[in-house]
Amino acid sequence: MTAKKLLLLSIVLSCQFVLAQNKVAIPLNEVVVSDNQLKNFSSSQSVQKLNDSIISKNQSSLTSLLNYTTAIYFKENGLGMVSSPSFRGTTSQQTVVVWNGININSQLLGQTDFNTVSTRGYNSIDVKAGGGSVVYGSGAIGGTIHLNNDLKFTNTFKNNFEIYYGDFNTLSAIYGLTAATNKWSANASFSRNSSDNDFKFIGKEARNTNGQYYNNSFSTALGYKINAQNSIKFYSQIYDGERHFSLTSLYATKTKYEDYNTRNLLTWTSYIGRSVSNFKLAYITEHYKYFEDVESQGFTSGGVKSLIAKYDFAYQLSPKMNWNAILDYTKNKGVGSGIGANSREIGGLSMLFQQSLSQDWNYEISARKEVSDVYKSPVVFSVGSTYDFSEIYRLKFNFSRNYRIPTFNDLYWEASGNPDLKPENSYQVEVGNQFQYNDFRLTATVYASKIDDMIRWLPNNSGNWSPVNTDKVSIYGAEALLGWNKRWNAHFLDFNGTYAYTVSLDEKNNKQLFYVPYHKITASSSYSYKKWNAYYQFMFTGEVFTTSDNNPKYILSDYNVSNFGIDYNFSKKDVCKIGFKIANLWNEKYEALPSRLMPGRNLTLYLNLNY
Repeated sequence: MTAKKLLLLSIVLSCQFVLAQNKVAIPLNEVVVSDNQLKNFSSSQSVQKLNDSIISKNQSSLTSLLNYTTAIYFKENGLGMVSSPSFRGTTSQQTVVVWNGININSQLLGQTDFNTVSTRGYNSIDVKAGGGSVVYGSGAIGGTIHLNNDLKFTNTFKNNFEIYYGDFNTLSAIYGLTAATNKWSANASFSRNSSDNDFKFIGKEARNTNGQYYNNSFSTALGYKINAQNSIKFYSQIYDGERHFSLTSLYATKTKYEDYNTRNLLTWTSYIGRSVSNFKLAYITEHYKYFEDVESQGFTSGGVKSLIAKYDFAYQLSPKMNWNAILDYTKNKGVGSGIGANSREIGGLSMLFQQSLSQDWNYEISARKEVSDVYKSPVVFSVGSTYDFSEIYRLKFNFSRNYRIPTFNDLYWEASGNPDLKPENSYQVEVGNQFQYNDFRLTATVYASKIDDMIRWLPNNSGNWSPVNTDKVSIYGAEALLGWNKRWNAHFLDFNGTYAYTVSLDEKNNKQLFYVPYHKITASSSYSYKKWNAYYQFMFTGEVFTTSDNNPKYILSDYNVSNFGIDYNFSKKDVCKIGFKIANLWNEKYEALPSRLMPGRNLTLYLNLNY
């Protein structure tokens, strides 16, 4: 049975089952969440929530936000340049970015460039560690990053304007609008980021050259309640950016890269009896142009257009049991200088079940099977449980199988692609301990995973590089998330911290994977008194190997980077705020890639208006 036929038949059967129910309708909540699976089926895993106050204290790029607030390590080719993550010791293609419940990793590269994602257009950003392929598909091995546009149906009208200006002629401007009634809800935002990015290297006379960049991002979310049982939502985002890639030598050729990405998502949610039906239809495009020499008119280009249909049916079997089925169909059509014109179709069926055995103990089981016209995919699953020993302590357990499919470049790259590639396969187990006492909270997690059939590009007999399923990787480690806050009179003190210890071994040589540090620590604290607010951020990254044989000659040294900021609110209702931020406060010399030095101490001034 083809993917299309499987999807159509399953939707028809599920719809008939829904219409057979005649229970009292469940009223729509005041807040419509864009990603229900994250909310309802992630209790056995570690989920770190970043609210708007945390988001606003960081630069607008997703790299900057997650670098200083999470245990994820980022390999960044200089400020504003290509940025890719390593989450729990995995590769950049094994972390998924989820936009309102839809996997938006590039179909060409299999990953997201985190410096092309602006954080200002989202209500909240969640970081879920561990496997998530049952719900979010290919690549959800190390973890998932969730960008959420949640809609609130209460009478609201407000505007938000933020402008930041700093060293290197760096400008960031954001305008946001929120308007809602009990029937309509709308969010819209526009952001512009640009920089000459010509900072002076610490201890040298030279400056960063050919590093200028700009990007524009427009996003909107609209919701309408048709009646007590039905609502429709529409989410849209457009991203347009250009980056000149920083030079590592005075004699190197100047290059640049242009991105143009669009995302559109329409959803229809129905509440009938004890069931909830949600249909999503998404159209996503990605397109790039690469100029090997900015002085010439020649360029290479490529892009993929993706159509995604997703049907989500949830049914409450009893007050303590919930069942959820997800059917999805994806068609990708790609064309480019290196891949020609190719397409693929993927259909999938996921089943999720959750039960509370008592007030303190619950478990969840889920599984997924895909069918595709270009590869064979394994059955993936997840089994998890939580138990509350007391109001203070909760124990979590999760075991899952996850996968990553080959990208368009892996399969179709001219003279090098390998159409016989198998998906990467991963098993992961984790045990989490969650403590909460008054204003103090701590989550400590230990985990282990094993990845087979990892896709690596290696030289072949003809002298070209080609992808093959070759590597096996064993990973284990520990993570800790710490939080504490205290309010007394007009004072408020808040502290958050993370620590990650990661061992990621290539089983062929028993060496640590390159660009995976053993240690990473982040900490942030803020203090507010009446109209004043001050905050401090700290990040420590341990030494990093840059070669597969862990040659000590090519190790990147560990580094400590700190930021400090102060702002003042001129009104009682947070209408006007002025402040400044000093990045790299102690002028640390550091790099996340060889010969890619990052900026020294630099200053940013900002103005925030809410009205």
